Amino acid sequence: MKILNLGFLAHADAGKTTTVERLLYLAGETRSLGSVDAGSARTDWLSVERERGISVKSACTRLNAGDMTVNIVDTPGHADFAGEVERALSVLDAAVIVVSAAEGVQAQTEQYWAAARSLDLPCIFFINKIDRAGCEPEGVLDELRRLCSPFIVPVGRRDELLYDIDDALAEQYLNGDDITAAMLAQALKRQSHAAKAFPCVFGASINGTGVDALLETIQTYLPAREIRPDGEPSGVVYKVEHDARMGKLAHVRLFEGTLRNRDSVKLNGELGEDKIIQIRRVNGARHEDIGALSGGDIAALCGLKNAKIGDIVGELSARTRPRLAAAVFSVRVMTEETRLPALLKAVAELSDEDPLMSHEWNADERELNVSVTGRIQIEILEYLLRERYNLNAEFSEPTVIYKETPMHTGIGLEAYTMPKPCWAIIQLKAEPLPRGTGYQFESVVAPRDMAYRYQSHVEATVPEALKQGIYGWAVEDLKVTLIGGEHHHIHTHPLDFFLATPIAVMKALTDAGSTLLEPMLRLKLTADESAAGKLIGDIIAMRGEFDSPVVTSGRVHIEATVPVASSLDYHARFMSLTSGRGKFSASFSGYAECPIELGATAKRRGINPLDRDKWILAKRGALNG
Repeated sequence: MKILNLGFLAHADAGKTTTVERLLYLAGETRSLGSVDAGSARTDWLSVERERGISVKSACTRLNAGDMTVNIVDTPGHADFAGEVERALSVLDAAVIVVSAAEGVQAQTEQYWAAARSLDLPCIFFINKIDRAGCEPEGVLDELRRLCSPFIVPVGRRDELLYDIDDALAEQYLNGDDITAAMLAQALKRQSHAAKAFPCVFGASINGTGVDALLETIQTYLPAREIRPDGEPSGVVYKVEHDARMGKLAHVRLFEGTLRNRDSVKLNGELGEDKIIQIRRVNGARHEDIGALSGGDIAALCGLKNAKIGDIVGELSARTRPRLAAAVFSVRVMTEETRLPALLKAVAELSDEDPLMSHEWNADERELNVSVTGRIQIEILEYLLRERYNLNAEFSEPTVIYKETPMHTGIGLEAYTMPKPCWAIIQLKAEPLPRGTGYQFESVVAPRDMAYRYQSHVEATVPEALKQGIYGWAVEDLKVTLIGGEHHHIHTHPLDFFLATPIAVMKALTDAGSTLLEPMLRLKLTADESAAGKLIGDIIAMRGEFDSPVVTSGRVHIEATVPVASSLDYHARFMSLTSGRGKFSASFSGYAECPIELGATAKRRGINPLDRDKWILAKRGALNG
């Protein structure tokens, strides 16, 4: 049996879920046509999705097409849930990118395309909604070729584009051979499998137009593979859910080998106590115990209570996952004092399902803060707490999450030698890295000066210390090097380096100087040409930067990058300014430097290690009050 794990990606409202429902119906998988508006779509089965008519979680369904079984992973289109797309991409063989012929190429379209290209995924473009009045499908194709790839090829056309990238076709042409439609199709298939050319289909999934051609294109031009049951199991956990009866469900893409009910599972190279209770085939809201999962396929494993998203199952090098989203807001979540334990448990479970939605409980302040990607996610969180956990929660206004990064190279030296018994001398160097690099650690200290076990204590403690920098925000894009240190054969206590490391980290950051990083959005704006001046004025007022405006047929198209903090309510202003006739889309665009006077500091949690005496007393359990 051949299998294809196929993702459907699109900007919100491009018709992605409707397209999936049409494919299921056409392939005979459903007896009646599911509808997003009617709340009957198979892949939008959560109650919140059916009530609101949007996809919130990635969902898996399945169809058979000829000799191929297709696992369809339907992903959310709204930017607030781009993290779901990010996680799903790590398990896909190919993708269908749905684009609205009415709205054209939007922010999430470009972002998801770039992510697919970073993984070399074969892709099909489906230009949807060609039945909409005033749409220009050929104009959208031109836009896709300009913004995504020049080698997007409408299926069935005698396009000369393929001669530029397919050597076999070019040779046939130069030899004077009569180039037939079959030759062109074979060339497109070769280059589609190689992710160098990308078949394109036009249609209107709401009424079924072009969906049969899309299904045929999936069968013909995407690379299905044989099931691979042999060898050591190797896979990845890409999604976690919680079932009232079975507990945690770990959704796994298995690349090689076979897993069976009652097997013990190795996670991240270690064999724990977890055993598979049941292997479930997930098909929308329906689950079926299949007993075994073989390489190439997707299923949910019950019983892995310690599994987390991103965990490696068995033997596998982690597949790179493009960064599509970040939690850029923090909100305080409140409920009755007596319900706080239940709230903490519920939020921990929901954070398990969405790692971007991290949470922090400050016991001293009795305060629970949750990081979120946007306002829609807050609404969904409120709904889930009420409907799944019977908790009525209130939320503060969201505040922007900043980050910090060192401005220069700095050195931090801490000699913790009093009061004895103790001895931990640490010298750290902190230096900035390019934006988006993250965090790196290195040690150049000889083990005769500091034993390996103590160096590992330092390495384990630095990331925790970097959660709060000079201004109270997490520190990113830096390298920390252990350049000096010393332990004492008699006086060093096993916990000394855990205590001393945060002091050295903060000293190094102080010496380096710290600057704020603020989250940015990439905007795509389209409006009447007469509004161009006001739009540019708004972008400048928001401290944004913009590309040269493009004017076509009386409409101005502007792309800009603006800070999240200064554009919180801009969508409403834009729609008012354009009398509802403008087109607006936004996507996360990383972090950029921000002057401290335009940003914000965060309230420090706990004692600052720079308050050295108080820090040491607290860590030694000698601080009163």
